[in-house]
Amino acid sequence: MRKFLLLVAASISIEAGFTQKTDKRLDGLDTFITRVLNEWKAAGVSVAIVEKNKVILAKGFGYKDYENKVPATENTLFAIGSCTKAFTAALLSFPMKEGKLDLDKPVNQYLPELRFIDDELTNNVTARDMMSHRTGLPRHDLAWYGAPTRRDSLLYNIRFFEKTAPLRRLWQYNNFMFLAQGVLAEKLSGKPWETLVKEQFFTPLGMTTSNTSMNDHVKAPDYSFGYNEKDGKVVKMKFANIDAIGPAGSINSNAKDMANWVMMWINGGKFNGKEVIPALYFNQAISSQMIISGGLPTKEQPDVFFSNYGLGWFLANYRGHYRVEHGGNIDGFSTSTSFFPTDSIGIFVSVNQNGSAIPSIIRNTIADRLLNLKAKDWQRIQRSAYEKNMAAAKEKQKADSSMRKLGTKPSHALTDYTGTYTADGYGSIVIEQTKDGLSAQYNALTFKAKHYHFNYFSFVPVEEGMDADENDALKGQFAINIKGEIESLSLPLEASVKDIVFKKQAVTIDVSKADLEKYVGEYELPGPTIVKVYIKDDNTLMVLVPGQPDYELLAVKPDLFNFKILPGFSVKFDKDENGNISALNFVQPNGTFKAKRKQ
Repeated sequence: MRKFLLLVAASISIEAGFTQKTDKRLDGLDTFITRVLNEWKAAGVSVAIVEKNKVILAKGFGYKDYENKVPATENTLFAIGSCTKAFTAALLSFPMKEGKLDLDKPVNQYLPELRFIDDELTNNVTARDMMSHRTGLPRHDLAWYGAPTRRDSLLYNIRFFEKTAPLRRLWQYNNFMFLAQGVLAEKLSGKPWETLVKEQFFTPLGMTTSNTSMNDHVKAPDYSFGYNEKDGKVVKMKFANIDAIGPAGSINSNAKDMANWVMMWINGGKFNGKEVIPALYFNQAISSQMIISGGLPTKEQPDVFFSNYGLGWFLANYRGHYRVEHGGNIDGFSTSTSFFPTDSIGIFVSVNQNGSAIPSIIRNTIADRLLNLKAKDWQRIQRSAYEKNMAAAKEKQKADSSMRKLGTKPSHALTDYTGTYTADGYGSIVIEQTKDGLSAQYNALTFKAKHYHFNYFSFVPVEEGMDADENDALKGQFAINIKGEIESLSLPLEASVKDIVFKKQAVTIDVSKADLEKYVGEYELPGPTIVKVYIKDDNTLMVLVPGQPDYELLAVKPDLFNFKILPGFSVKFDKDENGNISALNFVQPNGTFKAKRKQ
């Protein structure tokens, strides 16, 4: 949906940081980082390097505010995105140590509110499964991104998500599973996730300026904006408030604070000699819990191989050295937090550029220097990979464009496509008609809906900071029921499962109890079968057909009601010459069936 390169016109050479004794292994690093920022046209970056119990660099480069050319410093807060996951997973080490949690028992025993799409998952998924992304669920990210909902509501929605693999069969990254870990930690402790992170990590590690919400980020005295490129210009992206799914990625931090976080990890879970993370958990967190892929060496990178996942950490062989790392991406920011436990080295890099390659370029270059490895041109390697990806994207765009059938028209007038469409777990999409056509609002995302072909429409994001066009927009299909009405909208919101079907909600009208009383009574179908119409709770009209459940009816027009849970089914009441209700008609896909009112 988005392209991830930030292009800026101006050269960047400004640096800021506190005075530190220069380590000879870092000679020329400032110049290198400045060149990387210039070549990738990025605004600013925050870098921390730790060795054993010593911070050898904590510094800001470039700008935290590109428009006003305000420098980034070692104190400038950046959104670290999914680097938050290691914090959340580690919170479970405390109830684990206290005997309140067994990572290998079904998590439903501790958190019965968590349910999955089938009993096999509900009854067997463990905390360890959630911590290592092996539950069988794919990402389903657009079900939470920008959703104006509460944490417990997002947890509830998990039960509706389609799985794509059996339990523990396939590694699939999933933010909802870290949301669930945060809720589990809250339930076991009786404290909010935000409080736990502060008490267990921020305070003992001296992370005095870090926070857990974008609301707090923008109130801080030193924070960075996030950026993206659009039409060759730098545009400031909207901050993404992801508090609801915060345990998966809402921490904001800086070089100075994150230096202490990685220092604790390279010292076996201790900081200043005091245990912060229990040793039993520490060892498991940085040990392989799930294979991601074979991670086979390539011709270009024969000494970078194996790809596994621990508990909130990616694990890999990096040129013969054991590396623990996690990336983080959220609107306008890209981050990498890494450490080499057997080498006692930690590296933090965060850039205010959307979906950027810069963190890996700087991280790997620093690692090569500190590990005394032969230098590699990671800048060239990443640029080559980027250009290949861009070329592949263009080829895909061409292939997609060739499928379009020109000269077609939608089956209905545009106004017929407007309305509210809902899907379990994914919420609602509201489609409205504008002077330019159709627009759609889905959570925090706004789309322009443009006709593609037949009843397919392209949904193009139009939010500030996005640069998608019609070629990489979502393609949604409107479906029609037997009565010729627009019934649903299917959108490919999760690539690995069937399109998500949003059902169009009928526009209802208010009907007084006195008017509803006119329809109450018994109606006779051929057979004979007696149908009963009655009022429930003073304002709800119900219909009962023998042998079937009671159905709730929704008034959509005078004398016309839709079945609430049966799309395409409705009841239409007939009147006689005196205006009295004389019959009802079941209008359904296989025909219309009339029942006369009994006198």
